[in-house]
Amino acid sequence: MVIDFCKLKTYPLRTRKSKVKIEKFSSLNFLKKDFFSSLPDILAGKDFKQLISEIIQAKRKERAIIFMLGAHVIKCGLSPFIIDLMRRRIITAVALNGAGIIHDFEIAYQGGTSEDVDEAIQNGSFGMASETADYLNRAIKEGRIKNYGLGEAIGKMIARRKLKYRAYSLLYAGVKYQIPVTVHVAIGTDIIHMHPSCNGADTGELSLRDFRRFCEVVSKLGKGVVINFGSAVILPEVFLKALAVVRNLGFGVKNFTSADFDMIKHYRAFTNVVKRPTLEGKGFSFIGHHEIMLPLLYRAIMERMCRDG
Repeated sequence: MVIDFCKLKTYPLRTRKSKVKIEKFSSLNFLKKDFFSSLPDILAGKDFKQLISEIIQAKRKERAIIFMLGAHVIKCGLSPFIIDLMRRRIITAVALNGAGIIHDFEIAYQGGTSEDVDEAIQNGSFGMASETADYLNRAIKEGRIKNYGLGEAIGKMIARRKLKYRAYSLLYAGVKYQIPVTVHVAIGTDIIHMHPSCNGADTGELSLRDFRRFCEVVSKLGKGVVINFGSAVILPEVFLKALAVVRNLGFGVKNFTSADFDMIKHYRAFTNVVKRPTLEGKGFSFIGHHEIMLPLLYRAIMERMCRDG
């Protein structure tokens, strides 16, 4: 049988439904006006604009806006954006994994962090900086006595000791602006766990207190926004369990918006943040480097707030 291409049925292009139209294109007018309005109203551009709108709406109605942050966000120099959003009461709560307190403390203490692991692992010096373990493990021990959570214990230590670069610390900002910063630890994942000053009972107790505090935060998430920036497993798992707790207790945590930002699409983050929790809400996923995506997110939020008054 010979296929006769001349018999193909065609139709006028103008009669076809087209998903992309020029009125949805990006605009060079961002040189004259704001970046947000210049984004194309297509695919991820449309999703990004909708996420910004949900954040602004949640801010206006004083609903919860939770940021869950992997430690990479901190060591990429992005803390100033998060701190300013906390200062403006746009972010109402922050959750970190255990590595977050390492980088946050070292930045507050000496204005620098992130050792060369490739080099240090060869000679056994990786993670052996004395001050990081001494300060943090001591603060955790004191926090257990004073009934603090883990984030609060470190934040108060940074404030009490007036560490030189504390203005760059998320944990200090939490204390300063009275915004919950919870820390969720997996024992053995962080360099301070290698030191003899680490006490598993203290660390576990304070992290459990923070989980319960995080559940209180999530109980107010209805019609709010939760964003996961760069945590592939721990914080998405913590979030899902906290959501299960508050829904089990009868809190009407529904119709909220979630978003996951990461450099690749991770199963756990997409499933536990974007998909499962938002069957009665909205979920978005954005792929890109944190050091580019977070400044863009911040810029868009600020422009929308300024534009809308």
